[in-house]
Amino acid sequence: MLGKALVNKFPNYTIIPTDLPNLDISNSNATQLIINKSPDYVLHLAAYTDVDGCEKNTEFAEKTNVEGTKNVALACKTLNIPLLYISTDYVFDGQKQTPYNEWDKTNPISVYGKTKEDGEKAVKTLLKKYWIVRTSGLYGKEGKNFVDTIITKAKELKFLRVVNDQFGSPTYVEHLSTAIKELIKTEEYGIYHVTNSGYCTWYEFAKSIINIANIKCEIQPISSDELSRPAKRPKNWRLANFFLENTIKKTLPSWHSAVKEYIKSNKYAK
Repeated sequence: MLGKALVNKFPNYTIIPTDLPNLDISNSNATQLIINKSPDYVLHLAAYTDVDGCEKNTEFAEKTNVEGTKNVALACKTLNIPLLYISTDYVFDGQKQTPYNEWDKTNPISVYGKTKEDGEKAVKTLLKKYWIVRTSGLYGKEGKNFVDTIITKAKELKFLRVVNDQFGSPTYVEHLSTAIKELIKTEEYGIYHVTNSGYCTWYEFAKSIINIANIKCEIQPISSDELSRPAKRPKNWRLANFFLENTIKKTLPSWHSAVKEYIKSNKYAK
């Protein structure tokens, strides 16, 4: 989803897009071979992102998110190529009462969060030229996401229960990829939070989705405990885009205007 959005943002570049089965980043030799093509930048978007799946498949999560990231970073180090690594709000425990800044201490509470944190550590340890981009709640074309799921289920069931005690900023991949393009131009390396602006709970997000899509469906708020999922989620997944806004001098659109843009611009348009 993010990869395809990013490819479209660089029309004047020669892009070397790759994915499974053509490249498995846990294979160090295969990773080195493709990076030996000496690109100007490497955008590392690959990850095992099934949060609950990571709890059950810890070894695979570590192989992909940690060892795979080490392989990519080592290959970049060999040729002195800048690396952009996509990370997540899940590196935080969600206990802070205000939005998380880039310099806040990480403390993941799930296997997924821990493997992404370890991926960050590998990048920071091995490289000097890197961007670590933490984002959250991604949705867009070409991939399974919360917006599409809510619209599909709302049409089928007419009654949904959605968590109302986890809050953050859902992020449209088109806006994220635009920000990444602007960030790369600066060559200002470091950790960045990149999300749409403003905050909501998943319940509030779901309500907005069905209203914009003009679907009649009752949304009932529930607690995280009622949902009872294998992996713990940070209740506060708000990320402050402090360094991003100071570097590219822009604020991303609000989460509400972003989801409206997404729904109105694709197959859900009325």
